Amino acid sequence: MRRWSVALASAAAAVTFVCTSPGFAQAPQGSQAPVKIGVLADLSSVYSDIGGTGAIEAVKMAIEDFGGEVLGRRIEMISADSLNKPDTASAIARQWYDSDGVDMIIDLPTSAIALAVMELSKDRQKIVIVTEAASSDITGKRCSPFTAHWTYDTYANAHTVGSAIVKQGGDSWFFITADYIFGHSVERDTADVVKANGGRVLGSAKAPLNTQDFSSFLLQAQASKAKIIGLANGGADTINSIKQAAEFGIVAGGQKLAAMVMFISDVHSLGLKTAQGLVVTEAFYWDKDDKTRAFGKRFYERTKRMPTMNQAANYSATLHYLNAVKASGTKDAKAVMDKMRATPIKDMFTDNGVLREDGRMVHSMLLLEVKKPEESKGDWDLYKVLAEVPGDQAFRPLKDGNCPLVK
Repeated sequence: MRRWSVALASAAAAVTFVCTSPGFAQAPQGSQAPVKIGVLADLSSVYSDIGGTGAIEAVKMAIEDFGGEVLGRRIEMISADSLNKPDTASAIARQWYDSDGVDMIIDLPTSAIALAVMELSKDRQKIVIVTEAASSDITGKRCSPFTAHWTYDTYANAHTVGSAIVKQGGDSWFFITADYIFGHSVERDTADVVKANGGRVLGSAKAPLNTQDFSSFLLQAQASKAKIIGLANGGADTINSIKQAAEFGIVAGGQKLAAMVMFISDVHSLGLKTAQGLVVTEAFYWDKDDKTRAFGKRFYERTKRMPTMNQAANYSATLHYLNAVKASGTKDAKAVMDKMRATPIKDMFTDNGVLREDGRMVHSMLLLEVKKPEESKGDWDLYKVLAEVPGDQAFRPLKDGNCPLVK
């Protein structure tokens, strides 16, 4: 049985996990420093369900499956709560890079945090893999040679869901938008899709992150008479928006909700009676095929929940990173990133993934519809797969991102 040794680092409120089962060779000391991964997540706030401890568990699974060591070095994982504050996250990342020997940071729950840590990683020439934050600027004008953006982004979600809804007749929109980089990116990218397909945007209301009361924003949306109320938010904010919209009778009154960034954990929290009929996009669904079901079952055995796409992405990205370290024969960030770009991603997350020079991991996206209660066969049987959209159709073309790395 594997045993995980735990050490608390009070300054960063971090936990270090080191796999020390008898089957793993003990890495030499001194110059053979461990390969160290930092999981910088939301463990206590609005995005804790879609990443949180499940994201940490997914990274642990990847380290275990890889074997616990690489290049004769043990693999360690350290984790901390970002508190969804860019300054807190930057301070933790700076300590990890400068003092704690962290080679790669993964997760990063908000776009503001991701962009701040990306700047640090570029300065230190250390790797960042963004699995949770969604702004398309991460691989656009703010791209970095040391960053990979793994799961989804606002451009892909807008094009997958937004275009489908407009083509179905939802041609007038009002947005309720999380008032920071992520929400603004979702609104911008979706509005572009709506207009490109002949629709109109009638207005928007900006809501602070982690808002509990959406009544004033919903009343503005209701008064706009827009056919579609676009929820440019995520996590608990999306859940609260949908619950309170039901209380206001917005859907019963003829308007429809479009959740631009929604997760299986959100649908599970809402219940099928409330969420049924919503059209969403995700990068991963546990019940898609045999590989996803096998991973979902293993994850469920450890957490008693099915994985979100972000949690599945943490497993996929960690394994791809470790394979690149092994294949390149070094943990040097540039060499490892080069190997990650040169190697196709074929795993339980995707069988057609490619990491581009702008940092975007391109893969197919799923267009999904939330099932009616009578259609579901179990607690986590929540989606019907409407379409699998190829990555080159879902994600922004390389030439259009204005990434300075792209010539």
